[in-house]
Parts: sequence; structure tokens; C-alpha cells
Amino acid sequence: MSQINITQVDLNLLKTFEALHDESSASRAALRLGVTQSAISAGLRRLREVYDDQLFVRTGRGLAPTLRANQLKPVISEALERCRQSLAMVHPDNPHYQGRSVVLGLSDDFEIAYGRRLMDAIALRLPKLRVIFRQTHSQIVAGALLDRTLDLAITAGGFAHGRLSRQVLGEGDYRCLVDSDQASISLEEFIRREHVLVSSGGFIGITDEALAARGLNRHVCASTSHFAALPYLLKGSQAVATIPGHAAQAIAGLTGLRMLPCPLALPRYPVELGWRTQAQLDPMLLKVREAIVEGFTSPLPSAC
Repeated sequence: MSQINITQVDLNLLKTFEALHDESSASRAALRLGVTQSAISAGLRRLREVYDDQLFVRTGRGLAPTLRANQLKPVISEALERCRQSLAMVHPDNPHYQGRSVVLGLSDDFEIAYGRRLMDAIALRLPKLRVIFRQTHSQIVAGALLDRTLDLAITAGGFAHGRLSRQVLGEGDYRCLVDSDQASISLEEFIRREHVLVSSGGFIGITDEALAARGLNRHVCASTSHFAALPYLLKGSQAVATIPGHAAQAIAGLTGLRMLPCPLALPRYPVELGWRTQAQLDPMLLKVREAIVEGFTSPLPSAC
């Protein structure tokens, strides 16, 4: 293949690459960029010539990136982000964000409890900006921020990296969620009941560790990786779920389940907002960060 330099490349192809990688579909990439599908197909042909690779291959579920495409994605996204930042610096008070988006990483307990208020707070400061919620957790969040899969993230830690900055939003605790009218639950009853565990691993949770330290254990009848599944798993049963208090409060408020104090002493944890240190030059992301901080300062609606 003959060598290609930047003077021979239409830089709009980079936007085509980013849209294809994010959307995994030529038709959706075309809608996103406001062009025809044939234009996307033509752009992909040219990209394949430029990078001497298929880049995206058709599967039963759309277009899947090749290894080369995944290697290129953070480099291309960083180049485009620098361009967006340069334009934002020229017009930092531009009130129009139509067509722009921010990718916010968080686990679904935070999304359930804070998602709506974050949408409202962001919309107030950045009208028409699209908020994309994407699942993450403290073990993988640093990599997702560094490879630009996420713009910002809210987790219980995970930001201890030299290229990441963080801000404490608050402190979390744990509560019990049950399908019952009782006002409290004793430790004896807590141990006696079946439990539903929410865990990315599915076997051991912080409750098991705290019980083991006291020479006790519990019976976990089911595990799930999604807090949103709990109402369907707990309703009509005697099972208990021990989850972050903000999620317990939000779920109880909407489903009729009961939030109870946890009879077991569990450690509190910091809730943090993290971002790439380099990205703090972007006025848009600064406004989103301000909105997120505001969304965490007002108390959650009370639940019985």
C-alpha cells in the first residue's frame, strides 16, 4: 500500500469512523451525522484504504470493530475532542448544544436514584445536550475514562490514576429492601431469611464479609447484576436485599417495597465524580460537572 499523509485525507472521515464505532450500524451512523447511508458506506471504503484494514465487519447484530479499529478509537476520539474543545473555547457561552452529547458512566443504582435529577440539572445549563448513561463500576471505570468510552463517571472510587481527577460528591450507606410492612428487622431474622445479592461477580458481597467477621453467614437464593431487577425478584417473597441506601430509597418510593435500616454494621463509602484531567479545559464538560454536583446536593425524596 502506498503511504498516505494527512494532506490526502478528508478529516470528515474521522467523524464517520467515530459514528460507526459508537453506533455499530451504517444506518444509525448516517442518522447521527445527518448524511445518507451511501455516504457512510463510501466513507468506510475510504477509511479502509487509509488504514489498510477492514475496520468494521458485518455480524448478525450490525458492524463489529476489528482489533485495529479498537486501537484507533481512543486516538481518533481524542483528536476530535480536541477540535470540539477548541471550538467551545471560542464561544464558551454558546447556549445551544443540539447534536452534542456527554457520556456519563455510573452503575444502575446511581442511575435509578439520580438519573432524572441529573438530566434536569444538565438540561438547565446545557439545553438540547444529550446525556448518554453507560454502565460502569469502580473496577473498570479508570480504563473506560482513559480510552474515552466515558466522558465523566460516578462511582464509589476507582479514580486513583495520574491522568484522572476526582471530586467527592457525598457518602453512601446500606439499607435493606423487603416486601413487608414491618418497621425494622433484627439481625436474627436477617440471617434467617433468604437474600437476593446484587453483584457483578454473583457470589460474595460486602454483607457476607461483615457476617463472616462475626462468625455468621446467610443464604443467598439468587444473584443479579442489576438493581433494577430487585422489585421483580423481591415482590411477593420473604427475601431481603441489602443495597446502597440511595437505591433502596428510590426503589421503595416507586414500587411499594419497604426500606429498613440494616441490622448489620456496614462501612460507609465515598461517592465520587471522575474525569480525565486533560478534559477539564472543555467548557461543556465543566458545565456538566457543575450540574452533577448540584444534582447530588439536594436530598432524595423520602420513602417509607
